[in-house]
Amino acid sequence: MAKGTRRSQPDAGNTDHAPDLELLGDTITLQPRGFEQDVPDDEDKERNLVEHMARFRSSPLEFLREVSLHVSGQGWRAYDNFVGQPIFYPGFSENMIAAVLSTPILQKKIKELAEKRIVVEERDGILNRDDPNYATKRANRKSVLEHSLQELSEKMTGDMICKMESRPFIRGAYYMATQLLTRAYHQGIHVSSEEVLRLRKVAQKAEKDKHSIIFLPCHRSHIDYVSLQIICYRLGLALPTVVAGDNLNFPVVGSFLQHAGAMWIRRSFGDDQLYTTLVQSYIDTLLQGGYNFECFIEGGRSRTGKLLPPKFGILNFILDSILSGRVEDTIICPVSTQYDKVIETEGYVGELLGVPKKKENLADFLSASSVLSLKLGRVDVRFHEPWSLRQFLQEQQARITGIPKSPDMSSLNNAATKQKLLRTMGYKVLSDINAVSVVMPTALIGTVLLTLRGRGVGMPELIRRVEWLSDRVRAKGGRVAHFGNSPIAVVIERGLEVLGKELVGVVERLQEPTYYAVDRFQLSFYRNMSIHLFISEALVSASMYIKVKRGGGPENQTISYTELRDQVLFLSRIFRGEFIYPTEGLAVNLDNTLRGLEADNVVVLKRDGEGNIDSIGLADAERRAGRENYDFYCFLIWPFIESFWLGAVTLMGLTPPLNHKGDGWLDSKKCQDSSQLFGKTLYHQGDLSYFEAVNKETLKNAWTRFEEEGILMTVKSRDPKVQPLARLAPDWLPHRDPKTGHMIPEGRLWNFIEKIAQSRREGKNRRDGATVSTRVLRLVESINKTLFGQDGPEARLSEEDRVLLKKKLQRRRALQARAHL
Repeated sequence: MAKGTRRSQPDAGNTDHAPDLELLGDTITLQPRGFEQDVPDDEDKERNLVEHMARFRSSPLEFLREVSLHVSGQGWRAYDNFVGQPIFYPGFSENMIAAVLSTPILQKKIKELAEKRIVVEERDGILNRDDPNYATKRANRKSVLEHSLQELSEKMTGDMICKMESRPFIRGAYYMATQLLTRAYHQGIHVSSEEVLRLRKVAQKAEKDKHSIIFLPCHRSHIDYVSLQIICYRLGLALPTVVAGDNLNFPVVGSFLQHAGAMWIRRSFGDDQLYTTLVQSYIDTLLQGGYNFECFIEGGRSRTGKLLPPKFGILNFILDSILSGRVEDTIICPVSTQYDKVIETEGYVGELLGVPKKKENLADFLSASSVLSLKLGRVDVRFHEPWSLRQFLQEQQARITGIPKSPDMSSLNNAATKQKLLRTMGYKVLSDINAVSVVMPTALIGTVLLTLRGRGVGMPELIRRVEWLSDRVRAKGGRVAHFGNSPIAVVIERGLEVLGKELVGVVERLQEPTYYAVDRFQLSFYRNMSIHLFISEALVSASMYIKVKRGGGPENQTISYTELRDQVLFLSRIFRGEFIYPTEGLAVNLDNTLRGLEADNVVVLKRDGEGNIDSIGLADAERRAGRENYDFYCFLIWPFIESFWLGAVTLMGLTPPLNHKGDGWLDSKKCQDSSQLFGKTLYHQGDLSYFEAVNKETLKNAWTRFEEEGILMTVKSRDPKVQPLARLAPDWLPHRDPKTGHMIPEGRLWNFIEKIAQSRREGKNRRDGATVSTRVLRLVESINKTLFGQDGPEARLSEEDRVLLKKKLQRRRALQARAHL
């Protein structure tokens, strides 16, 4: 092409999506998608929300100019005309503390707690009812108690609330945060113009109605806190108050974050009624005042790359504010934040392998500053269409009661209905986040490398597979990151550079350079970013594996519809807490998935005379292609199947020895730790295919599901110093040979393990049944001896714990398990 101009290539993302918003200095520019225009070569550079800031060493004068602009507040930097309620003014904190302390629910709780203490003192004889001055002493004592509780509440409120006091401070904080972020993520922050314009319009109406916008982002990195604050500042939206765990409230950094928008809450409230009411009062005050609010729907950061199940703590407070009538309405805005590379993934791997998490401190924070000079690519932040929480609750009320929308929602404010609402709302937010999430190039590369049958791949094949995967993402309604006019080969090169040689290696001096996964465990984080798009296909493919693994001709690998449906139902049920499924129900989703795979020439469906699906097999086109598409779906879910299989086999080790006199209760943490050690042993001995199957989070989820299914019984004491206890449910206990004392590979738990193993990837040197009943069971017996042979008395339940367990089991029996595909 002639030098100076060229034709821009169509966008690598969906052509029906709006352009990305790009800002250069003070100018906002839209880069349209899916169209062609003449683009001068010298203007063909990537623009993004946060442009590189000048650095003192390279451009001292420009650096000083930028600092002076931010300090003096020139143009948009002044942050004077933002959309939202007044913040960052002297006296903000005092006004907020006064508003929180004056809330009726807090004052009522203080009086209630003081009265309870008076009753205790009367019972203990500290206050004597027969005293002639009893009434006066009682009133004086209650007044003292209430005053003490008021002072305690004031102190806790001051420690908790965000302190948006100074406009010059937030200008400087924005500049510093942007400097740090652009050093680490050198390609900046990208957002969708359509979503941002829509959000501003919603924010303007919310400001008028005095309604808060509650941002509910996914959580993969501490950078999540920073990126959304930067976006709101740069686009002129009121900064939200961000819920943050007090583990981040360490000296210097904690105070800085609190003045930039963080509110500190304890990681656990326990039975502290005053603190619980105080948090509710603060959230009520924020929502009544129309202040924007942010909390992470998953609670903590995802160490695995995919969305975690929702945490309902803060959502419960928000829901209570609306259902009680204390707050009229609030706007929910789910947010997806995706990264080319997450700074903390190396640390995540250590935690998932059982290394205890280190407590955050200033020294670690400063020592991590070296990451700020890395080139980690870019951050993509996407906003789902905001929705009214009140309208959502009215729609749920109409579904539950059959009564059309009503302004009175008192019928929803009971414990059972509230739990259903929380669960529905939590999973709706997760689904909304998935709907707008962007699949980054690093996720595409990681997914391709971890779904290969061979050891590595050349660049032409890597390009072909990334293009295929991009097309599949779009076909499933997903989004692929927009990289303007860059050819796919350039995008992949950038992605490989960001991932680095520690994750992806290359073998030179071959016919063509060959790329391979170096750190499969860490790379699985990026693979898991897109797994939600293909979970239905993965479940179907893993269920078909029951027959496909037999080999032979097509007839030998064909599975009946009934057998396929049963296995899909089983897998979708045990993975219920692991993945988010489509909401149409098993039958509809299964048929839709099968038709989609048929249209893609992956499977062939044989139908009976009435047109119903009778059996399913691999299509001839898929066989000729070496099963690469079918294998792709299997490779996505096999690590999770292995992890749940590992967790189930470990349960065999909880079987009490012959003639054991105790109840079989064991330290739950020691049991889970033994599962990890067991898995590492199996992997290195060739009986486990995926090392990522031993990760702590997935094993923990497996144990949770086993408990929900009634296989495992756990008791968590109210005393935080006492470790939770676990044991097998009586009707799931395996039998032992009365002569040898060895576990017999049969029974309910054994059949459950075998059911999982049917869809597990088989290695060259093993077959599941024979492997488990010989080498693996021998190792299980070793775990058993360790758990039951440890020094000290056996763990026993207190009477209070027995009552709690009985109530827990009664609640579980009342709930019917639901399976979704």
